[in-house]
Amino acid sequence: MNKLLADQVVSICKEAGAAILEVYHRESGFDVESKSDDSPVTEADLAAHRVLIAGLESLVEQTPILSEESELPDYQQRSQWSRYWIIDPLDGTKEFINRNGEYTVNVALVENGLPILGVVHVPVLDITYVGVAGLGAWKIEQGKESLIQIRTLDSRVDQGLPIEVVASRRHGAQEVEDMIDALTQAFGNVTTKSMGSSLKLCLIAEGKADLYPRLALTSEWDTAAAQAVVEAAGGRVMTTEFETLKYNTKDNILNPFFFVIGDTGHAWDETLNQWRGISPE
Repeated sequence: MNKLLADQVVSICKEAGAAILEVYHRESGFDVESKSDDSPVTEADLAAHRVLIAGLESLVEQTPILSEESELPDYQQRSQWSRYWIIDPLDGTKEFINRNGEYTVNVALVENGLPILGVVHVPVLDITYVGVAGLGAWKIEQGKESLIQIRTLDSRVDQGLPIEVVASRRHGAQEVEDMIDALTQAFGNVTTKSMGSSLKLCLIAEGKADLYPRLALTSEWDTAAAQAVVEAAGGRVMTTEFETLKYNTKDNILNPFFFVIGDTGHAWDETLNQWRGISPE
């Protein structure tokens, strides 16, 4: 995997971000419709989808594209894919509708079930996170690239700083509260941060948080790009069985519950053992 391909994906994501911002800043507003699963969709989602499809189709020959805004091929067809693009043209549509800016364009290249390249673009801030297996992770801000990496728990404890847990504003609140209580007993000082969309994972990747427990449902296009960034930065995205989160392994594309960790040297299987195997069922 080379950096040129990552740079090309970044350019396509920024173009999609520009299409989103055209709708976002429209004085006349925008319409919100509901999909079959009652999730919201706007014309910005669809505009970004069209830009991404057109751009990615020309990058890697004969590579399928799986988008949140297109029909889901049945698993018999998808199971034949050893490599494919998975995209969420506008991750955080509710954040978009609420106009808090915490939404992203997500693109990942998945190979043999693992995301090997990921781009997470934040249109409002013009910030982009990139992760490529074997090359590392970086953040592009005001046109400048800077390498990013996870931080260790020892670096926090040694400085008397709190362990920071990223929490969703809407999902899994009680379970996360219980987990924070347990972490407080283990580490003594724990604080939380709230963030929308896949930006939660990016906080781990750039060393601004230590743990993101996701004990609520997500889909594979919600996480693949950011997982590539986290893992290229030295972290890990793992199921509640402490196995690496994988893609395109079953009929539906719902993720199991998962943990995003920064410091892979810590014995998280012991710290989080109480939640081992917790699942949506």
